Amino acid sequence: QVTLVESGGGLVQPGDSLRLSCAASEHIFRISVMGWYRQAPGKERELVAYRTLAGITVYADSVKGRFTISRDNAKNTVNLQMNSMKPEDTAVYYCNANYHNSDYWGQGTQVTVSS
Repeated sequence: QVTLVESGGGLVQPGDSLRLSCAASEHIFRISVMGWYRQAPGKERELVAYRTLAGITVYADSVKGRFTISRDNAKNTVNLQMNSMKPEDTAVYYCNANYHNSDYWGQGTQVTVSS
């Protein structure tokens, strides 16, 4: 069982930056894949980015070059640095962990990009 708690959401203007953090109850060096997903109103949940223990990183095309995912083993966190944000980045962002072939989710944090 893994508990995930997200933080760092909020309201920003287009072009601004925001950093999300996800704290895990399990040592993340034991978690094979950790990532971020998002769900905008009226849309399905979609992958934003994930990073494996081996260091493989995958990003959605819509965020490549703007978002960076990182894992901090010492703090048991996975972070998402979001730069050059756009209104279409507005969504609830969820942290995900794949641990022993089971998926775990955080409660989500709202990110709103608006002028």
